[in-house]
Amino acid sequence: MSFRRPSPEREQLDLFRALPGDLAPRDAQDLMAYPFFSLAKSKRLAPIDFKAGAVVIRVEAVPEHGMATIWDADVLIWAASQIVEARDAGLSPSRLMGTTPYEILRFIGRGVSLRDYDRLKAALDRLQSTTIATSIRQPNERRMHRFSWINEWKEKADAHGRPLGLELIVPDWFYAAVLDDALVLTIDRAYFDLTGGLERWLYRLVRKHGGRQSHGWSFDFAHLHAKSGSLSPLKHFAYDLRDIVRRQPLPGYWLSIAPCPGRPDILSFAPVDPDALNMPRRRRRAASRTGDKL
Repeated sequence: MSFRRPSPEREQLDLFRALPGDLAPRDAQDLMAYPFFSLAKSKRLAPIDFKAGAVVIRVEAVPEHGMATIWDADVLIWAASQIVEARDAGLSPSRLMGTTPYEILRFIGRGVSLRDYDRLKAALDRLQSTTIATSIRQPNERRMHRFSWINEWKEKADAHGRPLGLELIVPDWFYAAVLDDALVLTIDRAYFDLTGGLERWLYRLVRKHGGRQSHGWSFDFAHLHAKSGSLSPLKHFAYDLRDIVRRQPLPGYWLSIAPCPGRPDILSFAPVDPDALNMPRRRRRAASRTGDKL
């Protein structure tokens, strides 16, 4: 993808060159807690509409590319990790980021074949073409912030057509969240090995709400279904949840189900090793609390 002339936004931003090395992966808590991405590998065009209290989210896709997926969101985890690392090192990050496809692919645990490069470009197209409107972090709940996950991106090349990497611009809504310590969490690198969309979404939700609480947290199935934005019927969604509990694929957390006669079943989760999260050792409660902290 290329542009004939620099946009006014590009002219106002300093280029931040991505840092090398094995950075800790960081994720924005708002993206972990709410339904912003398609959980399916097939193209999704149906919008996501979510409302809980003052929180309103609408995500829309275009027919050409479809909605950005939870695998595409790995690019945003890479960007968040770069921004936080630069800030902590005393450097000046920017929304305009320069990197190479190789650096992104290696960070998110993908291959580096031509097919992987093409898939990355398709992910960038979906991230740019997907539009979001949300009331999150708006001073007035009637106000909506509208943006795309990537404002623009382009491939760079020299005079002979040899690739020189790529540049992308992340939106200010995302950038502001990443720069706020309270809105970012470090995630387990094993997250990138999760292959299912639902288990990836569930890990992010568990990491966000389970966090550093040794007693864990819990949600009923119906609430999880609404919070996921999944197009799957509740019956199928519940079946998939039970399969995840049976396999226990989420790194660092143990999942369990508590049947509730006459009411939706409860999914509970707690850290496998509280000490690994720098928490004092204490007896875990037999029954986790139910609900959503936000």
